[in-house]
Amino acid sequence: MDCLKEWPETIVRVQSISDSGAAVIPPRYIKPLADRPCLANEFSEDNTSKINIPVVDLSADDAHTISAVSAACREWGFFHAVNHGVNPELLHRAREVWREFFHLPMEAKQVYANSPKTYEGYGSRLGIEKGAILDWGDYYFLHFFPLHLKSHEKWPALPPSLRETVDEYGRELVRLSERVMGFLSMGMGLEEGRLRKAFGDKEAGVCMRVNYYPKCPQPDLTLGLSSHSDPGGITLLLPDNKVKGLQVRHGDSWVTVKPVADAFIINIGDQVQVLSNATYRSVEHRVVVNSNAERLSIAFFYNPRSDLLIGPMPEMVNPTRPALYQPMTFDEYRLFIRKRGPRGKSQVESLKST
Repeated sequence: MDCLKEWPETIVRVQSISDSGAAVIPPRYIKPLADRPCLANEFSEDNTSKINIPVVDLSADDAHTISAVSAACREWGFFHAVNHGVNPELLHRAREVWREFFHLPMEAKQVYANSPKTYEGYGSRLGIEKGAILDWGDYYFLHFFPLHLKSHEKWPALPPSLRETVDEYGRELVRLSERVMGFLSMGMGLEEGRLRKAFGDKEAGVCMRVNYYPKCPQPDLTLGLSSHSDPGGITLLLPDNKVKGLQVRHGDSWVTVKPVADAFIINIGDQVQVLSNATYRSVEHRVVVNSNAERLSIAFFYNPRSDLLIGPMPEMVNPTRPALYQPMTFDEYRLFIRKRGPRGKSQVESLKST
């Protein structure tokens, strides 16, 4: 882990660049031509594209819900979760306290500056490759579980209600994550608690990344977050309720996800792909930015216990479908993205058995 002690270059906050009024973005943020987004009409009022990820009603724990979740995750790897049981008022408070934090004076935020060793705190890059092309976004990363990693002292003290709000939000989303894991297990014909058991059950890892994407003068040249699949188990994303930005790869196209009121966007991570032996697949996604509005989202990650060996579950392996992936602990796995940053689906594909 010694290579992860420090960032290779001085950290520049993207928000500072945006607030400076610069008309062009620094070269460090300009993506190769093949990776740049096509934003023609993307944010215009007359964009009438009807394609969106599936919407699944989670109000009942029944066979219909299990089938709907399973089908969405097999086809898209993503779905909107509505009637999920989390109070919309809490969702509003969570967004507002984090928006307040990112609008604090820079010196107040710098107190929580992070390092690549744990990523916990206020950050502006992923990966430690010197000279890497960077993403147009800042973030705040924190832990909920295991408890020995959770420290309120590493959470922002301002605004005053942030710590209490985030604690309440975390409790609610752990409950929702456990429900979704149950749906995914039963959607494969397994016992409701099977995936949670593979994750270490009550010792599963839980963390949060709050993403802040400032306005960008040249959004067609960069990305808020480069294309990647999530390395963990499942992700519950609370998107900006007004500004689009998330794009999901579907076939050969990038689909811009349209927000649904009070819904979470839930997606499969690499660890569930491995455990399910690719019955469920993580899907590449990325974030585009725009010149008219900032955007904030809250990603909640439900992951395996870091030292558990994760490989295809025996129930998902048979003579006609052998194990597709070599086992690896989540600690070993997530070092890849911490060192190299987001790289499409190259990491999970590298685990395939030969």
